[in-house]
Amino acid sequence: MTTATSTTTETPAPTTDPERAVLLETLATRRAFLLETVEGLDDEQASRRPTVSALNLAGIVKHVALVEERWLSFVLSGPEAFEDDLATRADEFDLLPGETLVGVLAYYEAVARRTERIVTEEVASLDDTHLLPARPWFQPGAYRSARGVLVHLIGETAQHSGHADILRETIDGRRTMG
Repeated sequence: MTTATSTTTETPAPTTDPERAVLLETLATRRAFLLETVEGLDDEQASRRPTVSALNLAGIVKHVALVEERWLSFVLSGPEAFEDDLATRADEFDLLPGETLVGVLAYYEAVARRTERIVTEEVASLDDTHLLPARPWFQPGAYRSARGVLVHLIGETAQHSGHADILRETIDGRRTMG
């Protein structure tokens, strides 16, 4: 089996806006913590559920990549980016037939590069906002700015990095965050 290596730890492309640079660098650092948890694992190890939780390492990375991609689509086009998210949510946390950890990592790398490009080249202002979609976890009529999306992604990635660290330690004793 092929083992995973992480490539999404590069420092983001420079930007002239210091706020964008800080947000992108912070997100890249959180990604690096997450990716460190799957370093050296094969598909079988990364798909294990070593705790009572339904979570597994490959699924966490896949979910975080999909969430980041979806939120950056929201930044560009608004709530229609979430059109099919509820229908596909169950598949976000597992490797499906034909998927591999290496493939998920490559996908996450592509999502990271897309995020950097959108934030540095396509978003006119971090204050640009869109109405949030109707979901039980969003206040009705609430909006989120591009800045708010980036802050949300930093938190989401950090939270799942913690989950991943616990799973990795349970699998083989390796701790990546302390």
